[in-house]
Amino acid sequence: MLLSVIIVNYNVKYFLEQCLHSVQKACSNIEAEIIVADNNSNDGSKDFLPALFPKVNFIWNATNIGFAKANNQALAAAKGKFILYLNPDTILPEDVIDKCLNFFEQHTNAGGLGIKMIDGSGKFLKESKRAFPSPLTSFFKLSGLTKLFPKSKIFARYHLGHLPETENHEVDVLAGAFMMIPKKILDEVGNFDEQFFMYGEDVDLSYRIQKAGYKNYYFADSTIIHFKGESTKRGSLNYVRMFYKAMNLFVKKHYSGTKAGIYIFFIQAAILMRALFSAIGHLLKKIGLPVLDAIIILTSLWLTKFFWSNYIKGETNYSPNVILIAFPVFTAIFLLAAYYTGLYDKGYKRSQLVRSTLVAALIILSTYALLPESVRFSRGILVLGIALSYILMNIMRRLFIKWQYLETIPKDYERQQTIVVAGEKDFKAITSLMQQAGMPEKVLGRIENGLTQTGPSLGKIDQLPSLVKKYSVNEIIFCENGLSFKEIINIVKTLPTGIYSKFHSSGSSSIVGSNSSKEKGDYVAVGNNYSIANPIQRRNKRLLDILLGVFFIIGFPVIIFLQKKITRFYKNVFDVLFAKKTWVGYAAIPNSFPALKTPVLTSTSLPSQLNELPVEALLKSDEWYATGYSVLTDLKKISRGFKFLCY
Repeated sequence: MLLSVIIVNYNVKYFLEQCLHSVQKACSNIEAEIIVADNNSNDGSKDFLPALFPKVNFIWNATNIGFAKANNQALAAAKGKFILYLNPDTILPEDVIDKCLNFFEQHTNAGGLGIKMIDGSGKFLKESKRAFPSPLTSFFKLSGLTKLFPKSKIFARYHLGHLPETENHEVDVLAGAFMMIPKKILDEVGNFDEQFFMYGEDVDLSYRIQKAGYKNYYFADSTIIHFKGESTKRGSLNYVRMFYKAMNLFVKKHYSGTKAGIYIFFIQAAILMRALFSAIGHLLKKIGLPVLDAIIILTSLWLTKFFWSNYIKGETNYSPNVILIAFPVFTAIFLLAAYYTGLYDKGYKRSQLVRSTLVAALIILSTYALLPESVRFSRGILVLGIALSYILMNIMRRLFIKWQYLETIPKDYERQQTIVVAGEKDFKAITSLMQQAGMPEKVLGRIENGLTQTGPSLGKIDQLPSLVKKYSVNEIIFCENGLSFKEIINIVKTLPTGIYSKFHSSGSSSIVGSNSSKEKGDYVAVGNNYSIANPIQRRNKRLLDILLGVFFIIGFPVIIFLQKKITRFYKNVFDVLFAKKTWVGYAAIPNSFPALKTPVLTSTSLPSQLNELPVEALLKSDEWYATGYSVLTDLKKISRGFKFLCY
């Protein structure tokens, strides 16, 4: 056998579905096998994938044994002369395997081959070519100097920024997302080192290949898409910690003496700097905007009070004590309203600020109307203060967006224009899929992907650039039937900034994509439109948990006669208040729905220990609960199962 393709899967079944379609086409002209090692995915991969890909050899692990160990497990079963280690969140062009094998024929000294990679928006991924992590190289990367000088031979050496991405080069490190290596070389240098659980295993293997006298190459004559769907976000404190741990292990294994000491000194200095910056950035993201908004709101109220009392109603005296208490309270109300209406969710739209301001104004003015006459000051100060707050917060956000401190959501994102590049049959399948996923309104129309038009369409594929501009398209869904994966990848590379792409293999049951290398990939599939995943719904659920907990504490004199196991009931109350539990949650555990805390009652309105339905019925109940969730859903289930809240 010529080639064995090895893929490690963990909870990305729809990405793997699209990946396997592309791999099978890329291997259609050669003798090849595909081996998938699954690290105990809980997203239904085991039930979903084998029937779709009967020729694929699946290995189902009972635990997550790590990337390196799972690859080695699959390698033990591999029969190919060449091994391709591949990530599941990738799409291959049809000719990539042939081109890579030809490269090995022409370069007998090649020990390993990496590939040019782009993300789902067509942007080149810098990790396609890398150098070994020397002390200074790692320091420059972790300290951020690489970003400041991305083309420097010195500061950007980690990603070899000085080497053109369009040319083949000798490199040090092969990216683990796509590594083709002759089996005889793996037999000589060894497999992945299982000490590396995540990150660093590709660096270690690349180092051993070079140390054995072979060369590693970056191959630019073909391009794959890598969606970057990993769970540890790059730039986060956890990523920095894990990266440092892997690099430290690499140093201890391959360096010694003074060199190792220097390396560890630099890497520790860099990790401290990066950790500090990451912590500050994380703090700003969590509380930065609310703190700045609080300052703006307080300042606006005081400025309005000053203007009002000096130029509009100069004869009016306001109690300083009332103002000192009222302004912070109204500011807190404003911030809470903003939080629960989604102002501090990821991404920003002006409509969010408008909605938050209107809700806050309504609550503040209603609260003011309920105050005793003796502590009221002026409704005019509140109205003008809220209006000024809105203006200043809007200006601040516009500046932050301009300076790239704040992400923005594309205009009319919810009604974004999506076009589908597909034949008429596949277009119907894609629109049906989106209909079932709850997103039918997004599809504007179809672009014919063949040479001849076979049905109603907006135009042909060669008209795509002008059609995108004409219809203000934000998103394109590509179907490979009629277009090859290679043609699609080439089109994606030419898309302008702000045009996002998704992918669908003809006959598959999903659509996958990713807007950038910094964002986890997303997908469209039947049943993934869960209301419970909406950030606003999750906050409202938590707010309901707290309010009911407080209500049950206040109502103790009555509750004591309504609950049989009062001690157990109030243990649940305090568990919910301290976020250890939620009042209502899932009946079937584990499942693939958005995560919730341990429930007091399940989606059946019963505690888990009283559920006697088959697992299939419990899963269906959970699906209905997750899909149609609202606060009223929880209230109904709690009212039905009130007597079981003491379990």
